[in-house]
Amino acid sequence: MSSASDPVIIAARRTPIGTRGRALAHLRVEELAAPVIQAALEDAEAAHGSPITVADVILGNCMGPGGNPGRISALAAGLGHGVPGATVDRQCGSGLAAVLDAAAAIRAGDRRIRVAGGVESASTAPVRSVDGIAYGRAPFTPAGFEDPEMTRAAEDLAEHDGIPRARQDAHAARSHSRARAAVSAGRFDAELVPLSGLHYDDAIGGAERLLPRLPALFPGGTLTAGTATRIGDGAAALVLGPAGCAPGLAIRASAVFGCDPALPGIGAAGAIQDALHSAGWKLADVHALEIVEAFAAQSLAVLDRIGIAEDDPRLCADGGALALGHPWGASGAIAVVRLFSRLVRAGAPAGTRGVAAASIGGGMGIAAVLEVVR
Repeated sequence: MSSASDPVIIAARRTPIGTRGRALAHLRVEELAAPVIQAALEDAEAAHGSPITVADVILGNCMGPGGNPGRISALAAGLGHGVPGATVDRQCGSGLAAVLDAAAAIRAGDRRIRVAGGVESASTAPVRSVDGIAYGRAPFTPAGFEDPEMTRAAEDLAEHDGIPRARQDAHAARSHSRARAAVSAGRFDAELVPLSGLHYDDAIGGAERLLPRLPALFPGGTLTAGTATRIGDGAAALVLGPAGCAPGLAIRASAVFGCDPALPGIGAAGAIQDALHSAGWKLADVHALEIVEAFAAQSLAVLDRIGIAEDDPRLCADGGALALGHPWGASGAIAVVRLFSRLVRAGAPAGTRGVAAASIGGGMGIAAVLEVVR
């Protein structure tokens, strides 16, 4: 249900997503984030006809380099010494968590404008080590708990839920097909800030033609490179204001959710259900969903649990992370940028509703429910 204190997203931009090691590989996190922060603020000022003073910049980031990328990016964007910054790590939900942290400050009574989003440069992430031994990521659980690598967890989930390879291949193919159609129709153009000559997400292509021929990643398994999203570099920034700002997306409710760390991919399902319950909505009331597709099997497991068909036109209508790529700390914020384009930029009427969500390594999920205001 709506509230007089609900914050509103009034501008939303993102970079194209570059596959790790490719077009954006030479850019540090602040070089990815600063241009989208500037573009989002320019959009907000143009829409509201006056300069904006920013109270804080909050960015999600997972894999480094440390040093508070939120603050570094605020300075790189030219916001001045007086604008502070913070960085949130909730792994693949970090970008959405940053947006919700900014919204919480506004909802609590501080009505100043904030910038929130996420950034990840998988290409420049530092190598970490303990006692001189390098490791790919920090553990998501303490000793005594399951802590599978994400590809292994997706394979285990496919086996646990009985999700066959053909269904996973079809889901990935659908994501690519929708993304290519969106590029052709120009539906990404208004949200993108091109960098280093990259104008569109570089993972989008004709991958569906290859899907049936790709080998399984595990002996006897069903997961392939085509049904696992490409790790990416990218950033997203959103401008949030107090209730009464329009047009935009009002944040009506949100939720974080914990689940078994052995099956982390299902976390988004519980978060979506909890957030809808908090808002007093049903899934049938929602017009658009953006659920981060880390893996086809993981995405399908979430859809099965919330009771939505995998080919539902409301779901990732312009393709999801399987086609666009997955810059970990930014992906949750990118989901909100996509909702902003699909609903606010596309002229959806006031009252149109959307959901953004992600499952998170370590056994969690995060979701937000949003509503168009005019």
